[in-house]
Amino acid sequence: MKKHLAFVLALLCTAGLIAALPIRGEEQIYTQVVRLHVLAADDSTQAQQDKLAVRDRILDVYGERLAACTDREQAQALVSALQGDIRQTATEVLTERGCTDTVAVCFDEEWYPTRDYEGFSLPAGTYLSLRVIIGEGEGQNWWCVLYPPLCLDAATEEVPPGLTDAEYELMTEGPVLRFKVLEWLEGLVK
Repeated sequence: MKKHLAFVLALLCTAGLIAALPIRGEEQIYTQVVRLHVLAADDSTQAQQDKLAVRDRILDVYGERLAACTDREQAQALVSALQGDIRQTATEVLTERGCTDTVAVCFDEEWYPTRDYEGFSLPAGTYLSLRVIIGEGEGQNWWCVLYPPLCLDAATEEVPPGLTDAEYELMTEGPVLRFKVLEWLEGLVK
């Protein structure tokens, strides 16, 4: 009985380590990208359409400037400087659409689950994130990579600036296989 208990405990410890430690170079991705996270006020059709309109305008107005950045530090400085403008832009979009919800903009670290996009995948982990929260932010959300500009064209065949060939290959070769339970445990730890 003691052998079985020791085996189960060793298995759980190993699973915990696997969940907590980056694999195959993931740790480099966490420090190279800036994520965009737009949260809708609620799950109504209108709120979801408002969320996408805000997303589209942010990418349209600020996407080229972010694409011109040569590394994450430059992108981070730019987003930090533009937070007020981004909030104003989102508010203008909502006003144009007849929505009176407030907008909050946060720029800090945020935990994300593994996310598959068209043509690439990002591992679960903590990323620098621009969050645009509409109203109470209780609706479905939308997220992507703001820098490098993968939100603009996820089907690009070139390695975006700011990523190494190996990091881009890790993202585009398909999702990193992990047990969902381990990702859940990792989320509890962080």
